[in-house]
Amino acid sequence: MNKSVLSVLAAGALSLVLSGCGESSAPDADAVSVSGSTSVTELMEVLGEHWHKQSKVIVEVQGTGSSAGIHAANQGTSHIGMSSREVAGDELVSGVTTSVLAYDGIAVVVNSSNTIAGLSTAQVAAIYRGEASNWQDVGGEDLPIVLVTRDPASGTRVAFEDIMGLKAEDERGNIVSTIARTAQVAPGNGAVKMTVAQNSHAIGYISLGSVDGSLKSVSIDGIEASMDTIADKSYKIIRPFVLMHAGQEASKNSEAFLTWLLSDEAQNIVSAEGYIPAN
Repeated sequence: MNKSVLSVLAAGALSLVLSGCGESSAPDADAVSVSGSTSVTELMEVLGEHWHKQSKVIVEVQGTGSSAGIHAANQGTSHIGMSSREVAGDELVSGVTTSVLAYDGIAVVVNSSNTIAGLSTAQVAAIYRGEASNWQDVGGEDLPIVLVTRDPASGTRVAFEDIMGLKAEDERGNIVSTIARTAQVAPGNGAVKMTVAQNSHAIGYISLGSVDGSLKSVSIDGIEASMDTIADKSYKIIRPFVLMHAGQEASKNSEAFLTWLLSDEAQNIVSAEGYIPAN
């Protein structure tokens, strides 16, 4: 079974858990619908479970990507949209407002067997442009580099490109990605993580909150990615987790959930999950 099928099955299973273990296939009219960034999804699922325990309200979370989350908020197809990058005002229709749920670092990750412990911003950019194609080019072993990136609609990719200088103007004046076309494109944090963990030549980038013992993050310009270095902004690859919501589409339950997400109780959970609270 290929990875894309496994991802669909896993997403479906998770949806069943969050919607009452599949007791009924009909949508719950009182449920709160949240969709968007796959990076924010992992945290939102935890928060949704906590909220359900105390409110008995189901929170339906779908990881569809930041661009899809922005669209869902604009169209009112979800009560709350999620983005793992800054959202410009002209991306939102009138009446849609934003709140920052948390701040997160984007960790540059390699296989646990890789001897590289740190890279500079310039080295990471050279790797992703395809200018450095062997680990030996950046102080590692004589092995080819396998690039893993996210799809163009990913908020994590957009933020990574912006911060690492991986965009340029083409001959028509359009701003385009300079990430090498040879890069493997993964549909989410989990897919990047699995690919890098299983391929000793690979490099990728994922939410810091997703990093675990299956792979390792490398320091950037001598700074390790951690909650402390994100909080004091010495680690530079940082982005917000943005929530989008429209007043006219809000329900009583979604308003209550959104208020709770920004409360001290919820923000303490954000911190416990390895992210920087918004307040």
